[in-house]
Amino acid sequence: MSWFWILVVLVAVGVFIRLLFAPEVKACFERDPAARNILEVLFTYSGLHAIMAYRLAHPLERLKIPFLPRLIMALARFLTGIEIHPGAQIGRGLFIDHGVGVVIGETAIIGHNVTLFQGVTLGGTGKERGKRHPTIGDRVVVGAGAKILGNIRIGNEAMIGANAVVVRDVPDHSTVVGVPGRVTRTKDRHFPGINLDHSHLPDPLTERLELLQHEIDALEKHLKEHRKPHTS
Repeated sequence: MSWFWILVVLVAVGVFIRLLFAPEVKACFERDPAARNILEVLFTYSGLHAIMAYRLAHPLERLKIPFLPRLIMALARFLTGIEIHPGAQIGRGLFIDHGVGVVIGETAIIGHNVTLFQGVTLGGTGKERGKRHPTIGDRVVVGAGAKILGNIRIGNEAMIGANAVVVRDVPDHSTVVGVPGRVTRTKDRHFPGINLDHSHLPDPLTERLELLQHEIDALEKHLKEHRKPHTS
């Protein structure tokens, strides 16, 4: 086969994938500044490849076809480093950035336009059956290394900070950081767009230490003033 026909086949495959996975491809360009052209995204983005495999395996899982859905996702995990159970329910526009180490459990539910960074786990907390994995709302951003565990709900447009461990429900428009995860900021109104900036997430431990230091400084100042000799 000549290079011309190889190029034709690649372009045809690229067009087919782009049409079939338009929301996911669009998410790559919107949320990754390194995305430069369509061929690069279609053929080199492991997060997109994992989602493509899931879109194939999930209908087979729902039809209760044995073995094959898990085999497809096992191959996808081998190739991408991303583990998605074919039974998970995933909305359109999911973007998995880098993706290595991402785990999405069997009963996890993910809304539309969600962003997951590398090392994220949507897992269970034990051997219980039934709904045992988290439900993620729309337009949620989950930072690198974060763990969301159990049958809990993460509200729409929430942001989970890097390495946070979340085991309780999170309200809409909230920011969660720390281990265990704590809600440190909540917005009571809708804010447009998807915020991927993790550099300005609050650090509750640092904030409390700074508050304690201010109180110590104020106490020391008060003691110094109290110890000054009184002049007649």
